[in-house]
Amino acid sequence: MASQTQTSAKSPYDLIGGIATLRRITDCFYDLMEEDPAYAALRAMHAPDLGAMRASLPLFLAGWAGGPRDWWHANPGKCMVSLHGPFAIDSETAGQWADAMRRAITRAAPANQEIAEALADALGKMALGMAKG
Repeated sequence: MASQTQTSAKSPYDLIGGIATLRRITDCFYDLMEEDPAYAALRAMHAPDLGAMRASLPLFLAGWAGGPRDWWHANPGKCMVSLHGPFAIDSETAGQWADAMRRAITRAAPANQEIAEALADALGKMALGMAKG
């Protein structure tokens, strides 16, 4: 009888390093937004206390990347585009978001650089896609 090897495809969530890596990315992202004047316009669009977003974003990213979908269970019927609809996101602030996220992913240094680059590219495109004008 021939030996069978089972292979299981890993999700982007697994490849990036799971929730611990997504939390590091999120913390780096919001740290950049708070500390780097290059992101002043982006920071101005957010609440004074970023605590709720620091807790929420890694959960969204986890489900979006194929991991646990806790964010969706806690926010039925919601999506990132509809949640950001009320904000005046322009190409400048969308670009700031994409740049800060790319820098945060680099700073968090996920072991799998290929998936890190793919994550940065996909999230950047999503951010730029939210720009209204």
